Amino acid sequence: MTIHKHQHIHHTIHDMKSHMHYGWDRDRKPILEIDPGQSVGFEILECSGGQLTRNAKAEALTQLDFETLNPVSGPIYVKGAELGDTLEVEILDFNSLEWGWTGVIPGFGLLAEDFKEPLLKTYDLSHRHKTEFLPGIELFIKPFPGTIGVALPEPGHFSVVPPRKNGGNLDIRHLTAGTKLYLPVWVEGALFSVGDTHAAQGDGEVCGTAIEASMEINVRFKLHKGKRIAEPRYEIPGPPTPEADSRGYYVTTGHGEDLFKASQNAIRYMIEHLVDTYGLTPGDAYMLCSVAVDLRINEIVDAPNWLVSAFLPNAIFK
Repeated sequence: MTIHKHQHIHHTIHDMKSHMHYGWDRDRKPILEIDPGQSVGFEILECSGGQLTRNAKAEALTQLDFETLNPVSGPIYVKGAELGDTLEVEILDFNSLEWGWTGVIPGFGLLAEDFKEPLLKTYDLSHRHKTEFLPGIELFIKPFPGTIGVALPEPGHFSVVPPRKNGGNLDIRHLTAGTKLYLPVWVEGALFSVGDTHAAQGDGEVCGTAIEASMEINVRFKLHKGKRIAEPRYEIPGPPTPEADSRGYYVTTGHGEDLFKASQNAIRYMIEHLVDTYGLTPGDAYMLCSVAVDLRINEIVDAPNWLVSAFLPNAIFK
């Protein structure tokens, strides 16, 4: 898949392996300095950092080096950025998608206690808009960066795995082309990095992986001096899911005193529906939930129970 560039790119960061890193560190030396208003193209490796190949088997997921998962490219020093500013990151476009994977990694994911064996699915991403999950099920390709952020103010190394006040592993699937992400600046130069690109995902990424895929991402930076925010914000240019919305949804719900457990139940019921209605295996149903089903908080004020829904788009079924 190639989405043709529509913007002039001022800088391109090639060969991610020579400068990728695995944590936020305010003392990490930047690989590039840019002026506000300039754009940068990054070549990003999928979240295994090249440990998985297109022909890998599920057992490979049990041999991953977890210390080198989710590599990011950077950091980029934005001239003039300082504590109390906001860095605007405009997502311009994505290029060079070829293949991707979704996996169930033992011990990881929303339903880790239910799915203890490794599972791996690979995809052909060479077509522009869709990819086949299984015969009769096609997913919409909507690339975005899973991990994106700036350095933290505290000294030391902080893992890129969890989301934080600086951004990090946000896994916000709506950070597609045309979106503007606003990040609080905590250190001089902001020290921006990006990685973990995805070809598609449902809100929640419930099995722990999306369609993980290497690709190029082009972004443009703008600096808002004296604009202080506490955590990331973003704006999108239009309806977030027009493709998925086109034929409605099947929705399961889960309730409970804990949002995590309520989410688990909503997904368990969706897996049950996919197995009963479409004949999927439980493992395939779980992975399909991760790449296509959206978790939504419906109600969080009527103690002691909260309500979560899982939205399955009918449009993915032929």
